[in-house]
Formats: sequence, C-alpha cells, structure tokens
Amino acid sequence: MSNALKFYIDGKWVDPVKPATIDVINPATEEAYVKISGGSTADVDRAVAAAKHAFKTFTKTSKEERLALLRNILAVYNARAEDLARAVSDEMGAPMSWARDAQVWAGRVHLEATITALEGFEFEHQRGTSRIVKEGIGVAALITPWNWPLNQIVCKVAPAIAAGCTMVLKPSEIAPISGVIFSEIMAEAGTPAGVYNMVNGDGPSVGQVMSGHKDVDMVSFTGSTRAGIIVAKTAADTVKRVAQELGGKSPNIILPDADFAFAVKKGVEGCFGNTGQSCDAPTRMLVPRGRQAEALSIAKAAAEAHKVGDPKSADTVLGPVVSELQFNKIQRLIEAGIKEGATLVTGGLGRPEGLNRGYYVRPTIFGNVTPAMTIAREEIFGPVLSIMPYDSEEQAIEIANDTVYGLAAYIASQDIEHARRVARELRAGTVNINYPDWDTFAPFGGYKQSGNGREYADWAIHDFLEIKGVVGYGKA
Repeated sequence: MSNALKFYIDGKWVDPVKPATIDVINPATEEAYVKISGGSTADVDRAVAAAKHAFKTFTKTSKEERLALLRNILAVYNARAEDLARAVSDEMGAPMSWARDAQVWAGRVHLEATITALEGFEFEHQRGTSRIVKEGIGVAALITPWNWPLNQIVCKVAPAIAAGCTMVLKPSEIAPISGVIFSEIMAEAGTPAGVYNMVNGDGPSVGQVMSGHKDVDMVSFTGSTRAGIIVAKTAADTVKRVAQELGGKSPNIILPDADFAFAVKKGVEGCFGNTGQSCDAPTRMLVPRGRQAEALSIAKAAAEAHKVGDPKSADTVLGPVVSELQFNKIQRLIEAGIKEGATLVTGGLGRPEGLNRGYYVRPTIFGNVTPAMTIAREEIFGPVLSIMPYDSEEQAIEIANDTVYGLAAYIASQDIEHARRVARELRAGTVNINYPDWDTFAPFGGYKQSGNGREYADWAIHDFLEIKGVVGYGKA
C-alpha cells in the first residue's frame, strides 16, 4: 500500500496539492487499517489537464494499439489477482473466496469481454455518400462505488480506452485500496501518460468537481440514485453526457409452474450474494398466495444456511456490510418491516449470535410483505429479502413494475415460453430467466430511476463515443 497516500496523474504517483487524509475502515473489525489522501479541486484540475492533453494523441491511436494496451492490462491484472482479492476482503469485509471468485473475477471477465467486443468493433461505415465516424467523446470522469469496486472500475476504464478516451477515475473512498492497486496495474501495463488518472476523495470534494469540470466531456457514474441526481445536476451546466447506473429494487416472480425448491433457494442466494450489497439483487420475491407458506419454509432454511462471520475464515459465506452507516440503515429498515406488520420469518435486528464487533447483519426473511411497506419500496442493500404474495399473474406483474427503479428483474418457470412472455411485460434493463449465468455481453443498465446508458462489452464502448457524419464524403 505504498501508494495509498498518492494520486496517479500524468503517468506518475504524486502527492496531493493540499494534504488531507481519510481513514479506511475494515468493516470486520470497525478499525481504520490504512489511510488514503483526500483530493481537492486542485488535484482534479491537474488530472483533467493531463487527460485533456493526452486525448489529442490517444484518440488517434489505432484499434490494434488500444487492443494491445487492454491485453497488457489484463495480463498484469491477472498477475496481481491475489493482491486485489486481499484488498477487497479488507476494505469490504468480503470473504476471501468471494473476493477471489466473484469480485476479482468480475474485473477479469469484463476486460476479456471488452477485448472481444473491440476486436469486432467498427468505428466507421458508409451511408450513401456520407461517412459515419465514431470517435472517442474526450475526457471522461469515472466515479465508481464500493460494492463491486473492480467490476465497476473495469466496466468504465476498459470501454473508455477501447473508444479512445482519456479519463480520471475516482474510486469510492470507502473501498479505495483495490483502486490504488488497479492504478498500479495501469502503470505497469504501459498506459501512456495522462490517458488514465486516479484521484481519491469524497463525493463533494472530488466527484462533484469532476462532474462539473468544464474540460470533462462525459461522466460515468455508478452509485445511489440520490448521488446520481446530484451528479446529473452538477453536470448540467456544461451540457456533458452523463451515463448512470443507480439503485434497484428488483422483483423476482416465482410463477406457479416453477420448481419451488430450486427457485426460492436460488432467489435467497441471489438476494444475499455479496452480503446483499448488489444493486440488481432480487430483493422482492413474488410468490402465489396459496404457496407462500411453502416459500417461507424453503427461504428460512436457505437463509439460515448462510454462515456469517470473519471474512478470513474458510467456512464464512457472508461477511459484514461495508460500514456503520450501511449497518444502521439496514437495522432501521428491518425495524420498519417489523413495525409495519410484515412477518419476520428469520433473522431480525442486531448482529448474529456470537458476533459483538463488526458490521454483521443477521440474514433476514420477511413474509406477507405488501407493496406499500417501506421494505418493499426502499433499497435496503443488505441480506434482507421481502416475500410478497400475489393472486394472479397480472397482479404479480403490476407489483413487480410498481417501483421507481428498473435495473433488473427475475422470473422462475419450468415453461420457457411462459417466462419469455412475462419478461416482455417487465420494465427493467435486465430480465433474468431461471437464474442464468452472468452474461458479460448482454447490456447492463436501468429503466426509470435506475439510470441511463448501458455497460458491458460493445454496449459500453458506444457510451464513450460521439457520432460524426461527414456529409459529402463521396463514395467509399
């Protein structure tokens, strides 16, 4: 962590203009284990200036040159995989197996997907006598969250490079060490000076400054809907593009013809993965009213099989949530569920038995949840599942769509044609049928207040491009 107190600007590790530090808390111990520097407007100005200067030449590089750079980044990323896993485990409280096999894996497969997408990507084509040219938009401000740090860093950095953009990254100050290591990877991979820059800090001091900066051409933001609104308003004065992946409250419709033992168990696991800290988690499970008791029994057993504990322990399934702020928010929402009359099936308030330190949450299942309840409407971002009964398929679809969010949705059915019909009725950016494998080539992004733009593979590359029509170009 020798570079934790530095920023990466114009190909060099540099000290902040104004010294200021931020403690990074290990959520398993509640103690600060390292400090990072917090940036300021002056640091952002330096980074943006470096990116603006580098763009003049980097945007003219060939597809082959950018592919070579991405392949170098992937090779160094793989070599540093264990360092990245340890960083994620420490900063997020993720069990080491999850840090390796999910968190670090996610960054790897998105690098691979971007490389594959770029290999087949065409930046020019002829339409009549006009030439249609796709060019990098310019300097991109990349603001990433703490819950999937490497996934989101790679999902922004890789397509920006593929498009010929230069960039300034602000990782989350809550989980920043994986971002520092990623910056070391970018340096070792031979990224040209100024193409990639990294400034740590909080939202008001760095993120908002980047969003409103006159020399930033685009903002790509992942985080809460509340913060996304601030980013969009700040960016509006300079009329820059804003791509956002925000909150979610994803429904999971278990149709009457589903295999309930499979569908309910997988739904619990999907909700609780990453300790419930995924924006597209299936947090609202909709089941036929006549089979709710069966679903609650299956869900209870599945939840209680999730061992909560020390991230360093080999048998731990769920670590702590990331911070005291998140822990308190989850406790408030669990309390609201109890007070508003939902049936507490398992879990509840406080830490699991035997854990008196760390931001550990009891895996919690609620039944008889109604659409008006707080736990059915607010994003909880912890291992808490709301099970909601429905009386007809039409009502299930209505409940599923009755949310300000639209990031993801889930359907379980043994009749694929039935599931496909229901999928077309759901207002969400991604609809998952029968818990498929993660597809890094499918578009990822939201409807409604879950954001705009799309990430993953060629979908993400398009977000970082401007389209130029050269009219009167003549025949190709």
